[in-house]
Amino acid sequence: MNPFRWSFRKQFLLGFACCAALLGYAFHVQFQLQILPCPFCIFQRIAFAGLGLVFLVGGLVAPRSPRARKAWSLLALVPAVVGMGYAGRHSWVQMFPPDMPSCGPGLNFMLERQSWLGVARKVLMADGDCSNINWQFLGLSMPMWCLLWFIVLAAWALLAGFRRR
Repeated sequence: MNPFRWSFRKQFLLGFACCAALLGYAFHVQFQLQILPCPFCIFQRIAFAGLGLVFLVGGLVAPRSPRARKAWSLLALVPAVVGMGYAGRHSWVQMFPPDMPSCGPGLNFMLERQSWLGVARKVLMADGDCSNINWQFLGLSMPMWCLLWFIVLAAWALLAGFRRR
């Protein structure tokens, strides 16, 4: 059974399952392996959750018209592209660590003091602790794997929405 020939519903529900599995593994790393996430990691998790939500709702709605399927695919691109931005920036910070000693105050403290936009801006300028590589698989750090998964899931969403039925 070729997954590229599956229905839109099955393809989007598989996208949701991938996002859920990735988030599940992130929580396993945090709570079982005791590797605490940095602010970049939190925003990448939010992007995976948003992407998973779009995949889930799109899969449950399962639109029949090609126009609606394309719209759901383009909607899935929004959190995927945001996630690519955060994962790409995080990977860059890990490859070229700045000279600062830490990422700054914790995410909760920053959210109490400023808006989400201000926090997002601060996270994009992250340094120090965000450059620590605490986990690797096949020579890639976790943000590099996240970037790869965001690219794959974005391509999967486009394939589901723009494939001729």
